[in-house]
Amino acid sequence: MGAPMNSGDESLDAVGRHAHWFVRAAFLSVFLYTGIDKFMGSGIDGFAAVMELPYLMALLVALAEIGAGALIVLGGLTNGWITRLGAVMTVPVMLGAIVMEHWGQWHFMATPTHPLGSMMFQVTLLLVALYILVRGNEF
Repeated sequence: MGAPMNSGDESLDAVGRHAHWFVRAAFLSVFLYTGIDKFMGSGIDGFAAVMELPYLMALLVALAEIGAGALIVLGGLTNGWITRLGAVMTVPVMLGAIVMEHWGQWHFMATPTHPLGSMMFQVTLLLVALYILVRGNEF
C-alpha cells in the first residue's frame, strides 16, 4: 500500500510509504462524522426536511457518507478497488451538497444567502475523492 518514495532520505522514505493513512484518516473523520450526525438531533427526517429531500434519499446520503469513510480505511488494509468504491460513493454526495446548498459561495463564512457556508470544502473533498478514485491504493 502506498506509493514508494524516492526522496533520497531513508527515514523520510520509510515513513512516506504510510503517509496515505493521513488522507484516509481525514476522509474517515469527515464522512463518518457527517454521516452519523445526520442520525442525531432531528434525525434523517430533519435532514430530509432541511434539504427538501425524500426520506429515502436523505437516508442514502447518510449511509453513503458512513460507508465511504469506512471503505476508504478498509481499502488501505485490503485492495485498491475497495478504496475506489469508497471514493466513488462520495462523488454524488459532494456534487449534491455543492449544487443544492453551497453553489455560488466561495467564502467559507456563512451568509444570509448561504447559512451553511461555502462550497470551498466540498469542492476540495470532491477533488480528493476523484484523485483517490483514479489512484486507488497508490496515492
